[in-house]
Amino acid sequence: MVTLGVRRWETLAGSVQGVGKRRNQDWYACQGTGSGPDPLVLAVADGHGSAVHARSALGARFAVDRFLVLAGAFGRAAHDCHEPGRLARLMTYARDDFPRALVHEWRQEALGHWVRNRPVVEEASREPGTEEKLVLYGTTLIGAVLTPWLFVAWQIGDGDLAVVEHDGTLVRPLAPAEEDLGDETESLCGREAWRAMRMHWAPVFEEARVPRLVVLSTDGLSKSFASADGYREFVSGLAGRLAQEGGAGVREALPDWLAQASRYSGDDTTLAAAVRPVRALADAPAAPGDPGGPEEPVEHGTADARTPPGPDGGEVDMERTTET
Repeated sequence: MVTLGVRRWETLAGSVQGVGKRRNQDWYACQGTGSGPDPLVLAVADGHGSAVHARSALGARFAVDRFLVLAGAFGRAAHDCHEPGRLARLMTYARDDFPRALVHEWRQEALGHWVRNRPVVEEASREPGTEEKLVLYGTTLIGAVLTPWLFVAWQIGDGDLAVVEHDGTLVRPLAPAEEDLGDETESLCGREAWRAMRMHWAPVFEEARVPRLVVLSTDGLSKSFASADGYREFVSGLAGRLAQEGGAGVREALPDWLAQASRYSGDDTTLAAAVRPVRALADAPAAPGDPGGPEEPVEHGTADARTPPGPDGGEVDMERTTET
């Protein structure tokens, strides 16, 4: 039986420009409450930032803006997803059609901007091809939508989606089997970008099993640790602090934590997160991690990764799955 009483989510988000960077290439947004008529949508994007991606900061913003529209409509369509067969159809759309629609919308936005803002060149110069134009706007994207009955997330490229489940278990459902090497990553500017988009599908059938915390972050955060364990400790500590203190203090400290991470990674660092309200967590088991405040991070290449300062089978429509 579907529970309809899931309370409003609390959100926190922030972004810090990388040390020595000319501008912040990241973009993010949080929109909605998580109710049936008003789904919660989170998104972070990381423009590639190199010379060949000269307009990638705009590309990141276009990606987030288009995701908000499409994911919001998807979340509202899931309002009656408990009807027989409805969830299976939504899953098919989320897996197959949503990525195509998102990539199409992003491409149209980028190409429209190009038409309105053509660079001044000699008349005899060759007009760049469509794919060349899109490369200028190249960006990654992670986005999620949460309703009382459904949690779905999509990702293309690097960055991280971390979920602290109702029992305190931490998972990274969209982490690739093999991490990207160096600065290479999938991108919305790829020729068939929709094929590279990964999806996490998690229906919610009991309020008690709603995730406690959902965190989306660009790779500037995870790269500030010597290993994936350090990033996991950060998220676990964040969950612990939120459960103990609520969102106000954590929200106030977040810019300093992101700035600290950015100093170690050298990259723009962005985080957008949704946490269940304190009342909803009152009877839940404590999150793993140190709620008293974790230690300083260490630089890459060291043996001991630590957290930055601050947070210490059934039918297809019944399953939690991750598609690639």
